[in-house]
Amino acid sequence: MKSTPKPESTLSPWERVDWQALARLRARFLDESGAGGDYWTCDTDLDSYDLTFGQRIAWKWLHVLGELGALGWEPPSGEVLDWGCGSGVAGRVFCKNYATVGIPRLQLWDRSSLAARFAEARARERLEGVRVGLGVPSEGRFTVLFSHVLTELDADRMKEAIELARRAEAVVCVEPGTYGASRRLIHFREALRDEFQVIAPCTHQAPCGMLEPENTEHWCHHFAWPPSEVFTDPDWARFAAFMGIDLRGLPVSYLVLDRRPAQARLAGAARWIGRARICKPHAQVLGCEAEGLRELRLTKRRFPALYKHLKKENLPPWAHWTAERDEAIQVTPVVGLGEESED
Repeated sequence: MKSTPKPESTLSPWERVDWQALARLRARFLDESGAGGDYWTCDTDLDSYDLTFGQRIAWKWLHVLGELGALGWEPPSGEVLDWGCGSGVAGRVFCKNYATVGIPRLQLWDRSSLAARFAEARARERLEGVRVGLGVPSEGRFTVLFSHVLTELDADRMKEAIELARRAEAVVCVEPGTYGASRRLIHFREALRDEFQVIAPCTHQAPCGMLEPENTEHWCHHFAWPPSEVFTDPDWARFAAFMGIDLRGLPVSYLVLDRRPAQARLAGAARWIGRARICKPHAQVLGCEAEGLRELRLTKRRFPALYKHLKKENLPPWAHWTAERDEAIQVTPVVGLGEESED
């Protein structure tokens, strides 16, 4: 005897997921050429995406906002624009995280009117005390968010995004941790660094060391982590199996710019890049500082506690170091604003 299908209204969110739509969307997002038009076909696309890929993007945003919190950074008061919003997850996470700052309004823009309306409805449903509207602010300064959108832009649209950023008081970009996304963020940074303070992930205002010819194999990326309960959730297990995705570390590239004068939060510090390469007696770590990129060897003998952290992929974001040639002699991780800890 055949079972009677459940009415749509009684299905759980995961039971409503359109798996084939997710597969189609993922294939589209993996193409970083900037080619192609609108890919949203219906609200089910957006709902399925928001529950799955959108949630993974939310975890990346929370990681980035956590690092900004360690630096003591908060956005300027005023409007926030989520440009290229998709399902609107970036704007929602940002506004919730900075609820105490007093963000009065969230504006949403996407080339897809379907996506913009979906994002507007979901923001109205889930944000308290924030007015929500559609479109780009016509005047005044604002904070603009770019989330997983720069890799979709052709040359003309990239210029448009840079010009929009020039109208902003602060700019926060969170992108996939891929080589292509990193290179686009570097282009974005270099176009704007003379007009803004570079807040993060960089510890300096100098030209990006990744642009040096000897560093073309490297890219600026870091890792966010999902909540631990994800690893025991059968719905997420099904998602990972269907998509062929590793639920562990989430590669992320990001950039934060601000027109306001910045405090010298990390003067002289370096930023660790990517994952450490673990060998039996030592670890190789890539660091970025004002003088450029540098690969350091951290021996297990000299830094036993830090080596243990590196093996667990628990890399502190920033550190001060001294080195002889390419071997670290002293490493002092920066664990928070004004705080340092000996390995």
